[in-house]
Amino acid sequence: MFESLSTGLQSAFKSLRGRGKLTESNMRDGLQTVEQALLEADVSYSVVESFMQHVTERALGQRVLLSLRPHEELVRIVYEELVAILGPVDSSLHLKKERCTVIMLCGLQGSGKTTTCGKLAQLLLEEKIAPLLVAADLQRPAAIEQLHVIGRQLDVPVYSNPEEKDPVKVCQEGLRQATQAGARVVILDTAGRLAIDQELMAELARIDTKLNPDQVYLVVDGMTGQDAVNSAGAFNTELELDGVIMTKLDGDARGGALLSVKHVTGVPIKFIGTGERFDALEPFRPEGMASRILEMGDIVAAAREAHRIVDEDERVQLEEKMASGELTLEDFRKLLEKMAQPGLMGKMMSLIPGMGQMRQMMENEEVAGGVKQTIGLINSMTKAERRNPKLIDASRRHRIAKGAGVQAPMVNQLVKQFEQMKPIMRMMAGGSVAERMQMMRQIQQGGMMGDPTGGLKVKKTSGRRLTPAEKAKQRKLREKAMRRKRRGK
Repeated sequence: MFESLSTGLQSAFKSLRGRGKLTESNMRDGLQTVEQALLEADVSYSVVESFMQHVTERALGQRVLLSLRPHEELVRIVYEELVAILGPVDSSLHLKKERCTVIMLCGLQGSGKTTTCGKLAQLLLEEKIAPLLVAADLQRPAAIEQLHVIGRQLDVPVYSNPEEKDPVKVCQEGLRQATQAGARVVILDTAGRLAIDQELMAELARIDTKLNPDQVYLVVDGMTGQDAVNSAGAFNTELELDGVIMTKLDGDARGGALLSVKHVTGVPIKFIGTGERFDALEPFRPEGMASRILEMGDIVAAAREAHRIVDEDERVQLEEKMASGELTLEDFRKLLEKMAQPGLMGKMMSLIPGMGQMRQMMENEEVAGGVKQTIGLINSMTKAERRNPKLIDASRRHRIAKGAGVQAPMVNQLVKQFEQMKPIMRMMAGGSVAERMQMMRQIQQGGMMGDPTGGLKVKKTSGRRLTPAEKAKQRKLREKAMRRKRRGK
């Protein structure tokens, strides 16, 4: 997400790093690089002009120029100004307690509006809130069928009436049925056009007037750049939008639209779409997005993704097993199966500071194949063998390898590395967040997550070789973990 913008900004910060003394001249050079990065990311010129004015006024102050680490101070200033441009944002849906909350989605064709209905429904389901979808896009019969398919996939009711030609009546009947069914939220999927026209706006204005929705969101394609900003301005003039949902930010989006919408139109971004899956919709957080753009990670979003992989009860059970050293290959397999969702781990790694290299590793096809191979190996074991790998002798090893379609030594390798991971995971279970992050890096650098079967080798993406000092440090860490394990701590 926004790799070109992030790269440009990092280049600007790098040009200032390591200088013994920063002058107004070389500071201006760095700021010019920041400005160039924003313009190349297709940020609106008025936004860049305002942003650079604020950053320059703060960055050229005496306190920064005399700072021991001025480049770090510049990063902080840029971060704070990015947050100011993107926010403030209230991402809550403001659900009504006494009646159904009506959410109206509008947008041009191809923006991902119908799919976003499903993603919003998924978000509500995760909060134990019952939604109902209304197919009010009468211009495209395919949109009605698409919404019904989404409803079946999510087990969410969908109201439609192909015989009715008035979208207002469809929305009104959908709201009535939702009230009868006890749904707390109604999501209206309205018609779109290839371009903004008066007929579309008049239809949306009628729905807005008759239904009086509690929230009106515009769905825009983040890959269309400043066209998305122009659309937001036009729709807001007619409908007074409550927010924008920006989709397709997992593609080639350069970030310009995201950084421009709030400043140009005054309409905040409420949610962002980061993939095709129904769970790939995130409440928008200016602080988190600014951190991602500056490659500082987003721990809040990472924690949210982690809770989607493992719920609270499972997390408590896992941590108890990790802390007691009772984690089995059965538990490890269940965790791997959850983590093996396409792109999920790569996304999580991108949200954690300093884990960018690991993200590249997790997105590697070799690694994906290795994870599947690990799961296959564990599946080839009996329940007793998963719970107690010491039972695996030569004959069992050959049977397991044959069942998984791999060589017998890979079984030994899996068991050996799992046993090496257990004491480290035990230490992670009782450590602070910072200690867990350090442990994750130790596991990454030591290859324990990268080569459980031989199919997970990451030599191509692991970067540099460990120095003797780093190897010695890791060896001491493993020895310390084993001593603690023997003492039963």
